[in-house]
Amino acid sequence: METLVCKYFSLICDGSIYVTQYFAIVSIILISLFFYLRSNGVYLVDYVCYSPPNHLRVPHSHFVEHSEFCNFDQDILDFEMRVLERSGIGDESCMPPPVHEIPPNCSLRNGVAEMEMVLFEIVKDLLSKHNVHPKSIDILVSNCSLFCPTPSIPSMIINRFGLRSNIKSFNLSGMGCSAGILSISLVKDLLRVHKNSLALVLTTEAIAPNGYQGKSKSKIMTNVLFRMGGAAILISNRKQDKKIAKYELQHLVRTHLGSDEKAYKSVYQDPDKDGVVGVSLSRELLRVAGSALRTNMRELGPLVLPYSELLRYVWSAIQTKLLPSGDQKKIYLPNFRKAFQHFCIHAGGKSVIDAIEESLKLQKEDGEASRMALYRFGNTSSSSVWYELCYLEAKGKVKKGDRVWQIGFGSGFKCNSAAWKCIADIDPNERNAWSGIIHSYPIEIPVFDC
Repeated sequence: METLVCKYFSLICDGSIYVTQYFAIVSIILISLFFYLRSNGVYLVDYVCYSPPNHLRVPHSHFVEHSEFCNFDQDILDFEMRVLERSGIGDESCMPPPVHEIPPNCSLRNGVAEMEMVLFEIVKDLLSKHNVHPKSIDILVSNCSLFCPTPSIPSMIINRFGLRSNIKSFNLSGMGCSAGILSISLVKDLLRVHKNSLALVLTTEAIAPNGYQGKSKSKIMTNVLFRMGGAAILISNRKQDKKIAKYELQHLVRTHLGSDEKAYKSVYQDPDKDGVVGVSLSRELLRVAGSALRTNMRELGPLVLPYSELLRYVWSAIQTKLLPSGDQKKIYLPNFRKAFQHFCIHAGGKSVIDAIEESLKLQKEDGEASRMALYRFGNTSSSSVWYELCYLEAKGKVKKGDRVWQIGFGSGFKCNSAAWKCIADIDPNERNAWSGIIHSYPIEIPVFDC
């Protein structure tokens, strides 16, 4: 009997061992399958910025002469010249063909032609560069704030390149100059749902249909500052694309101050007193941008800053609250240069870049890409941060492991931030929008007295 009991106990033990081994094997398989199937991140495979042909350049002298032929008042001409001199925009920036006509031809047809000129070229370059077949694109997102034709801009691309019938396409309008980063945010969320997908993002602004022909100075400024441009970006969450991708998205933070009336009206499209429609830029714009940036930084900071900077910030905030009002100190501004090696500040104008540099206590070299992109290409709206990243790459400044902060500002009022980590060795000799001219930059931009 004792022998039988021992044998029975032995069988039970052996069985439990087999069961344990079985569950261990199943667990390992399930865990491996989970890590294999889950998305490892959002990767920026590559991007292309539009490089306008030289015959579309608008030197300052041409801009003024063109305005004279269009019969603007002398007061308006003097104002345009003052803004242009202080804008930080050079003689190489470009306008689409209809704007070169006298008077400018602001028709729907010409707006569509401008979109086709910019977007068809950069999409073709991007897809051919990586031998991507158009039918392999799963998601298509475009943004153009002031131009919303029917059929939509994504439909133009689908028709021209023969994209799939079941592609997930979206068009964002009215979102302002920060819409480029907002498009990346939309794609990031879509990739959470749609695994193993490839997304194409198109960010641009139409200049031809949106020229202002009235006499309001707050609206005339947009004629002076904005230039043609655009960027096509290839985003993926496929495992195989990590090997060829340039960057991985680390964080994306969006801030919207639309509940504040002054912020809401700081960039506003409406008719002037004569009924001429245009976009006005208010005197509150820089203050609103600074407020939006501070709000955005409060959310982004804990995600990217080292603990030492966060502790100094918290300690200064506590001191400010506890000390008597006469002894209060300003709250410590964290040093974001300890979190990022490169900064791409929206090239909305020289004053915008100056204000952001001061707010973040950046060095002049931190704003170099933004100033040079503004000087060479002008304010290209939502695509400006991509021209800046392109500049940094062409200069050989971006190294593997570096982190880049893209900062976009737009109507609403919005401030959007994208934090990227470089995961590849960037070749500075790779052909891009700065090829052939990068050796001439940086240049000294003239400073005019106010």
